[in-house]
Amino acid sequence: ALAQALVTMPDVLLLDEPTNHLDLDSIQWLEELLNAYTGAIIFITHDRAFLDHVATRIVELDRGILRSYPGNYSSYEKVKEQELNAESLANARADKLLAQEEVWVRKGVEARRTRSVGRIARLEKLRTLRAQRRNAMGQIKLAISSGDRSGKIVADLQNVSKSYQKPIVQNFTATILRGDKVGLLGPNGAGKTTLLKLILGVIQPDSGIATMGTRIEVAYFDQMREGLNLEATLEDFISPGSEWIEINGNRKHVKSYLGDFLFAPERTNSPISTLSGGERNRLLLARLFARPANVLVLDEPTNDLDIDTLDLLEQLLQDYAGTVFLVSHDRTFLDNVVTSMIAYEGDGKWQEYEGGYEDYRIQKKRFDALTQANTASTVNKTASKEDKKSERKSEVKQSITKSKLSNKEKAELDKLPNQIEQLEKKQLVLSEQLANPEIYKGDAHLIVTLKNELTQIEDQMARSMKRWEE
Repeated sequence: ALAQALVTMPDVLLLDEPTNHLDLDSIQWLEELLNAYTGAIIFITHDRAFLDHVATRIVELDRGILRSYPGNYSSYEKVKEQELNAESLANARADKLLAQEEVWVRKGVEARRTRSVGRIARLEKLRTLRAQRRNAMGQIKLAISSGDRSGKIVADLQNVSKSYQKPIVQNFTATILRGDKVGLLGPNGAGKTTLLKLILGVIQPDSGIATMGTRIEVAYFDQMREGLNLEATLEDFISPGSEWIEINGNRKHVKSYLGDFLFAPERTNSPISTLSGGERNRLLLARLFARPANVLVLDEPTNDLDIDTLDLLEQLLQDYAGTVFLVSHDRTFLDNVVTSMIAYEGDGKWQEYEGGYEDYRIQKKRFDALTQANTASTVNKTASKEDKKSERKSEVKQSITKSKLSNKEKAELDKLPNQIEQLEKKQLVLSEQLANPEIYKGDAHLIVTLKNELTQIEDQMARSMKRWEE
């Protein structure tokens, strides 16, 4: 759908949660594409890193009022915090003044005789403003039932491999300890689910040893999402057959518990089918956290959640005493929650990195640079020997070939290096012109002309190089 929209080159592009269900490579590709796009873009997203990389203006709908903020999400956050602090202070002052005026108007007979019409009018205005005030939306009050404490080692894998027609996991080694927060990162279809099942003992490896820890109680976010009964009421979904729920040894009424997740009491007997996508995810989290578990497996938990809920969920998982496995492409969420990353390296290879996503990115870049340098060094040593042999052979060949050529052919051959050099310069100039995003805002015929010219030059270079090598 996105490709179809971009082919038509619209003046305005509307995107609704474009990063949902995209892997990280696809998200980064989309960011580059949108940053080079010349039209206007209006998009809705919960992905804070995506907002920071793409947005130049944030428009917020807050309590029925639209407000616009220049800059990206990080800039908006700073300004919004200042606004909320100022609003809170102003409301406190207004409430204090209203209380004083209410005391004054209820004074005795003498005070009522002398009270001014203007002061009474001000009191009425304060009452009206107080009644019309809409407080900021409440925050979810989350709590996790952490269950019994697991053993110190949650899982130990030594040279584990698993294949389904092709290698999914190859010689993977890792030890997961109690309290670890592990993020899994890889493109769609890489095998993240298979790796998780190996870690948790759901499936057995083809080779290697996978050992599960003791006293493990696992709660899966993805499994509950698949089993969502849209006809069930919210209460029945959270606590089937009972009005009470137990969180960390404390009994709580199901309506009160749902209220902690911003579901009004009158909605608790409504069917799940009446909920929006974000509300359904909130309900799934409510059920997940109501179950005693010391290991949480969260598969893309941030999809359709609002940013306030994301912030609170991050804090909750940071404070959680159990172990967390998190499959997510939300870079900010990974940075704020996980203590290590297991990333897909290709061909069934998985590598563990300490820290969050940004730490992984830095370590990966250094590792790739070191590998490339070592490979280049080995290749250069081998190539230098071959080059010397090749140069000697080439000199002998050119001497023999040149002696067989006519005077005209010898003159043509002598001119070829200079011709190739001039063609390379033209190729560089045209490539730089076509690489400039500004050119695509102008005449489309110019772009076609430059591309055709570049193709012709590249063909001439290929023919000249072939002639020189002969």
